[in-house]
Amino acid sequence: MADPTEVSVITLGGKGSSLSSTSVYAIAHGFALVRIDSSALDRLSSSSNDQNAASLKHHVFIPDFLTREEARAALVVLLNKLIISASSGIRSVIPVLIADKLNSRPETFRFESLDVTDEELSVFKQSCYVLNGICALLDHQSAALSSIADAVAGMSCEASKADVSAFSLMDSGDGFASKEEVGVANDMKVLLNGSKLVGKIESEAISKIPKVHGCLREQAKLVHSRVRVELNSSVKIGKGGSLSSGTEDTIRTALLSFAAMLWDLGKCSLERGKLILGSSGDDNIKASLAGLLDRECPSNESLKKEYRLVCELSLDEKHDEFVHTVNVLLVTVWKIFAWEATAALLTIEGGELMVKGQDVDTNEANEKVVKKNEKKKKAVLGKGTNVVVQLIKDRLQGKGGGLGSLENLVKDLLSFLDPKASQFDNLLKKIKEIVESNESRRLPKLPKGTRDFAKEQMAIRKKAFSIIEGVFERHGATTLDTPAFELRETLTGKYGEDSKLIFDLADQGGELCSLRYDLTVPFARYVAMNGLTSFKRYQIAKVYRRDNPSKGRYREFYQCDFDIAGQYEKMGPDFEVIKIMTELLDELNIGQYEIKLNHRKLLDGMLEICGVPPEKFRTICSSIDKLDKQSFDQIKREMVEEKGLTVETAERIGDFVKERGHPLDLLSKLKQEESVLLQNKGSSDALSDLEILFSALEKSKCIDKVVFDLSLARGLDYYTGVIYEAVFKGGTQVGSIAAGGRFDNLIGMFGSKQVPAVGISLGIERVLVIMEQNLKDQKQTARATKTDILVSILGDDLTLAAELASEMWSAKLHAEFLVNKRVMKHIDRAKESRIPWIVFLGEREVSEGIVKLKNVETFEEITIPRSNIIDELKKRLTP
Repeated sequence: MADPTEVSVITLGGKGSSLSSTSVYAIAHGFALVRIDSSALDRLSSSSNDQNAASLKHHVFIPDFLTREEARAALVVLLNKLIISASSGIRSVIPVLIADKLNSRPETFRFESLDVTDEELSVFKQSCYVLNGICALLDHQSAALSSIADAVAGMSCEASKADVSAFSLMDSGDGFASKEEVGVANDMKVLLNGSKLVGKIESEAISKIPKVHGCLREQAKLVHSRVRVELNSSVKIGKGGSLSSGTEDTIRTALLSFAAMLWDLGKCSLERGKLILGSSGDDNIKASLAGLLDRECPSNESLKKEYRLVCELSLDEKHDEFVHTVNVLLVTVWKIFAWEATAALLTIEGGELMVKGQDVDTNEANEKVVKKNEKKKKAVLGKGTNVVVQLIKDRLQGKGGGLGSLENLVKDLLSFLDPKASQFDNLLKKIKEIVESNESRRLPKLPKGTRDFAKEQMAIRKKAFSIIEGVFERHGATTLDTPAFELRETLTGKYGEDSKLIFDLADQGGELCSLRYDLTVPFARYVAMNGLTSFKRYQIAKVYRRDNPSKGRYREFYQCDFDIAGQYEKMGPDFEVIKIMTELLDELNIGQYEIKLNHRKLLDGMLEICGVPPEKFRTICSSIDKLDKQSFDQIKREMVEEKGLTVETAERIGDFVKERGHPLDLLSKLKQEESVLLQNKGSSDALSDLEILFSALEKSKCIDKVVFDLSLARGLDYYTGVIYEAVFKGGTQVGSIAAGGRFDNLIGMFGSKQVPAVGISLGIERVLVIMEQNLKDQKQTARATKTDILVSILGDDLTLAAELASEMWSAKLHAEFLVNKRVMKHIDRAKESRIPWIVFLGEREVSEGIVKLKNVETFEEITIPRSNIIDELKKRLTP
């Protein structure tokens, strides 16, 4: 890809030297000469150069279906293998002859067959030189294609005025998105940063760019890692037979995925090309361009045909033809991207390019086009795409005249975007500079496990918080706020094995502090510190966990807690918090859910009956708590191999934790006379507690939402009684959405007296994921503002807006204002923000003492006296 007039020299066989795909590409295309290091020639057998004819009994050919560049790449690999192979039986004349062939002018290159010895033939066969040579070309070109594809796609986003919001939603902070997909999305944002052309046209061809181009990056890296090894591995002669079949199978596996990716990449580019031709722009240019695309650009059918041939050759194990056809497919995809770039550039700059290439003084029509372009407001491209477009324009316009016809312009564009073109390297270098520049580094990034929330998401959150607070306050709770960080000693020893997830802060002056892990321990600390004996409170605040982000799991997230502390009637507070849980989930309207419930004393009694030592209760509970994510066989292995239980004990635990059913039915079964649980005091007391609780839940008509599940363990150390966990049953997989239990001893850890307590924590982040998905499934979006009225001033008089909007705000109406002369600007603003009413006020309305009130949804418009507008709006906005 370098300028052929600036030919470099690449030395093979020197100490510490290695062959790269870039070097293979450069030599294969005549951009570099090859030189054999003198030390390498000394290692080869010069004494055997004069072989008799009888010993040269093998003929080696280059397959005639290869392109010239592929044949030359194969010879480069063969030359390197001959030089680095550990054999003294290789004649030095063979590498010298191959090097001479490679250093001849590419256009005159011809390779005759070679007569070789048995030992030399062994190196030829084991080197897989055709396979590895073409793979090196694929490796080099795929790395370049990755950068070019992103730049071309960025231009297409602007040419089609596409909605690019999908690029901002890729990294949700939960660690679940593909690294390469996130990288593509970030690079696209850099390229399009500041663009005024991207708009609201939604297209799957645009939204799937990160996924498809991310796959290109992944596959290109796999091919590169494989090729780098193959290019520089020596051939061992006489060490147990041929190694070529292993190489062929390994490369075939890698290239099959690579070919599938190329097919998807080409299809996606073709879709964007169609999207561009369907967007607004110069109809004459687009009509002519569409004709050229139909005649010249590879079609989806040709892509499919080439990919099918790749698969067939792979099955037939025709390895050289297989890799050659993958290269043909790559070249086809390159052509498709060149055509996409051409369509995008001509849509963005077409009129200007067409005219600047002509002698405009010779044609009156051209003068009109120039004047029209001069008057036309200049489109603002993204900072990255603008550099790319300008570079291409400079190259085209630097050629002088002759670009008058569309055909000539397209021909020159395609030539410039050819990876073998003399100036292509400059374009590729510039694109890499854009995405790797300081400008891109100034685009901030979120820490893993955290998220920003856009206005629509915040609208959903505010609605959810309002519902939650309403339920909590309905039950008489008051609110409490505690610091985001606590003394480390306050938090440690309260969370069992999860204590390792506490975020510790650096020592800032003698106190060791940590970010709060939950809201329950700070609540207990507050009650003990203030000597309270009873307290019903709720708290909605952020908590922090040093966890590995995953789907639905974050490092910073909100919890919504409700707790009751103090002495009350037996099981009364436990009943109320479970009832609150059902009210919350019902009123949030998330869909089907179930509440799994168990009792910690029942669990401890069960473990004692099974023979688990008391000191291992908590650690075994942590294992049992994983049963919703792992099979019992996995948990059994953990309990036996890691935690020291016998197989018999683990199996007895398995018999218990499989019990699950309707609360009253399973309770009746567990309380039968022969039940071993009744013979243990702890489990017997627990069953008595549950009998009271289930009766209360039945009377409150919410017991059908509860499942009695003996596998529920809840790993936190501070639970002492009833424990429960709500699980969403719909399609969105988010894990548990609420949980809690009784913790009678926690408050006593901070004070002199024990205060029993019970509580619930709602996993609001996961609930919000469900609510957002429900809106998407219903093809709805949340309204981000409460604005009911847009005060639209037709002109530039801010005082009119100040007066009228202030009257509305004084009347406690939700209003915004906009000052602009164009009516459609006001209507577009109202539609975008989903504002239902517009009040128009211009010079004529002011002179007549009226305003015009417009219903944005129905387009109904009425005239109202200026003095009556507030009363009229109140009447229309009153439910």
